[in-house]
Amino acid sequence: MPATTNFLAADLGASNGRVLLARWDGARFALQELHRFPNGPTAVHDRLYWNVLGLWSELQTGMARYAAQYDEPPAGIGVDTWGVDFGLLDRAGRLMGNPVAYRDARTNGIMDVACAVVPAETIFDITGIQFMQFNTLFQLYAMRHGGDPQLDAAETLLMLPDLFHYWLTGRKAAEYTIASTSQMFDARERRWAAGLMAKLDLPTRILPQVVPPGTVLGEVLPGVLDAAGLQGPVPVIAPGGHDTASAVAAVPGLDARSLYISSGTWSLMGMEIAEPIINERTRSLNFTNEGGVDNTIRLLKNIAGLWTLQESRRQWRREGQDFSWNDLTSQAEQAEPFSSLIDPDAADFLNPSNMVDAFRDYCRRTDQPVPETVGQVVRCCLESLALRYRWVLNALEEIAGTQIETMRIVGGGSQNRLLSQLAADACRRPVITGPVEATALGNVMLQAIAAGRLSSIAEGREAIAASIEQETFEPGSAAGWDDAFGRYEALLARE
Repeated sequence: MPATTNFLAADLGASNGRVLLARWDGARFALQELHRFPNGPTAVHDRLYWNVLGLWSELQTGMARYAAQYDEPPAGIGVDTWGVDFGLLDRAGRLMGNPVAYRDARTNGIMDVACAVVPAETIFDITGIQFMQFNTLFQLYAMRHGGDPQLDAAETLLMLPDLFHYWLTGRKAAEYTIASTSQMFDARERRWAAGLMAKLDLPTRILPQVVPPGTVLGEVLPGVLDAAGLQGPVPVIAPGGHDTASAVAAVPGLDARSLYISSGTWSLMGMEIAEPIINERTRSLNFTNEGGVDNTIRLLKNIAGLWTLQESRRQWRREGQDFSWNDLTSQAEQAEPFSSLIDPDAADFLNPSNMVDAFRDYCRRTDQPVPETVGQVVRCCLESLALRYRWVLNALEEIAGTQIETMRIVGGGSQNRLLSQLAADACRRPVITGPVEATALGNVMLQAIAAGRLSSIAEGREAIAASIEQETFEPGSAAGWDDAFGRYEALLARE
């Protein structure tokens, strides 16, 4: 056995993707970025599509870059992506069209239409999943409601990581964690909710076999190896196919008294529990019970995280102002605290053409001071997100019946030190940040378990803790936060 073992992780996000190499020396992981590439939906007429063939080409480029540097084949490769989106295959296993992006307008209003057929209470009792209009269930129902011919012609539905694994191996399978994001999965029985789909006249024949994370799906096909110049055999190992599942797998020290926030475009905030918590209170608070690694459940809330800040920055760039993240943070620190607040999850911010104008319009509509400067907008964004964290923390403690002592932030958003401090101040809990590369580390950690290099998730988390640096943010002054939280709750009551 070589001194180090190499694993490849393809981590595909909604704004960019990477292929990373993880070298495991028996005690620590060392990550190397082999290839980074942009991603984003493309508008054609009245639809937003993902360029999955372009992503497939980029994945092969990453594999080729590995082959150019190393003679020995990697011990595994696995793909993770964002949730809910999917591709449809025909009888010959060919992709029937570019997958539609979850922010597409085809699902506007469709939840009400679907829930008139099957009540929301029934859907939640089966799936335990937070209601969002772009969940796979509602995407498919929008296709049915709109008469899309692809739905009846399709032979197989594959969630996006499953699609790339199919192209790598030729095997069609549904990894558990990504399947659970669909709102078509029975959270208690851990199987497809075929009865629910039948009630909505959605085909169940298209649903593949469900496999747990850590499953060896097969080996990379010879043609794919040849195209990348890669020596084989190379096992394809399903990680937590949902990027958040892989990220949560990598949270060091996660226990019953701590919560996680996987922070990026979205903030996924929750707890790792053994069984789903499905009741009227959980439904009314719109929490979700998604599948986790090691047969766990991720009780969490999807929060529109740094999306509003990312889109504001994009708007300023359009206007000729190219601010770095440090520039934005510095200007926010100089702005007056608690001047204006938003609900980051309000429909106003789902996909506006101009995010900065959306901030200002929301504040006018809610009778608040209108943020004019860059610093005021960024301050509003970050303080509002910290207050959203406080609201979710309170709800989690109520639902789970547990006192939460520590907040653990991972992912790219953990680099925003101002947000981490604001979160500690707002929630009155210490915040521990890192790893930044949680998703990739969780991905390769699950591969290492499948390959026999690690014995368990617990051992893997200890190895990740040994591989990274973490930072702790203690709660500072409480001044102003209670009043701001009262104002925030009043905003929620108006919606």
